[in-house]
Amino acid sequence: MLAGGSGTRLRPITYTSAKQLVPLANRPILFFGLEAIAAAGITEVGIIVGETHQAIRDVVGDGSALGINVTFIQQDAPKGLAHAVLIAQDFLGDDPFVMYLGDNLVVGGITAFVEEFTAERPDAMVLLTKVDNPQSFGVAELAADGSLVRLVEKPKDPPSDLALVGVYLFDPCIHEAVRAIEPSGRGELEITDAIQWLIEHGHTVRPHILTSPWIDTGKLQDLLEANRIVLDAISRDIRGDVDDASKVEGKVAIAEGAVVRESTIRGPAVIGAGAHSERTYVGPFSSVGNGCRLVDAEIEHSVVLDGARIDGVQRIVDSLIGRDAKISRTVELPAALRLMIGDDSEISIPLS
Repeated sequence: MLAGGSGTRLRPITYTSAKQLVPLANRPILFFGLEAIAAAGITEVGIIVGETHQAIRDVVGDGSALGINVTFIQQDAPKGLAHAVLIAQDFLGDDPFVMYLGDNLVVGGITAFVEEFTAERPDAMVLLTKVDNPQSFGVAELAADGSLVRLVEKPKDPPSDLALVGVYLFDPCIHEAVRAIEPSGRGELEITDAIQWLIEHGHTVRPHILTSPWIDTGKLQDLLEANRIVLDAISRDIRGDVDDASKVEGKVAIAEGAVVRESTIRGPAVIGAGAHSERTYVGPFSSVGNGCRLVDAEIEHSVVLDGARIDGVQRIVDSLIGRDAKISRTVELPAALRLMIGDDSEISIPLS
């Protein structure tokens, strides 16, 4: 499981937190991958960690809560996915293994792919999906019979629209491949180069085109889409304190310790433990984290992280709001926006 990297596309959130710990429906993205691995019958999991290793360790622990045994493997710098395989060899030994990118969501899990790989035992299996922007991914070229011809990393002129999904299944022969390749132009050992080495040396690499959704949650809109998919699958579960003046409609989960007063919560949505909603509208596909406080506010299709406060602000949509952030309306004159925002932040202000 890959849980290193700096998460530059989700800054400023990832300046202070690992990108794999940003929540979907109030649960870290990383957990969805780990649960998919456990559901496939895999119990020994090595997690590659980098600068944010302590946060990952604190959240995952020994893995027992997820039904797995976890070993943490420190990567000194983000030197590529093939480098992650290289430094994990002692942990992996001579066993076949799954490599899963910790900020990816594969709807439906990976059990079927693990079973197919175990039964048919190719040297490697790669998952592919059609994308609109193949220039941003590792891209596969298939022959007329569906076999894999080559892989190219972030090509300017893509040979197809089939991108590599962040899940790979490997036989131990991949260890020879990652030792044989050289760093790419960006200074990383690319897993696409290692898989291409397997193809060129006569190994069987089987492509599998996904029919279920896959999302790389590294960008805001993709994160919100993944949150939407996860929320769409929740069940109604009201454990918090909801007064008679409030309306809770549809698939809504309100955690124990949450307080809802004179508010409308329209699902699918989740409200975290200790959160407080007062005279507030929480619309569909919203996740409100633990300890948040929302007063006289409206929010929809957004992710609000733990401890954030929103007071007197209407129609927040399509947003990711960081931990302990504060958004409020002021009556001070002159009327103006007063902002304190971090590096790489984005603010969109409607025309009046």
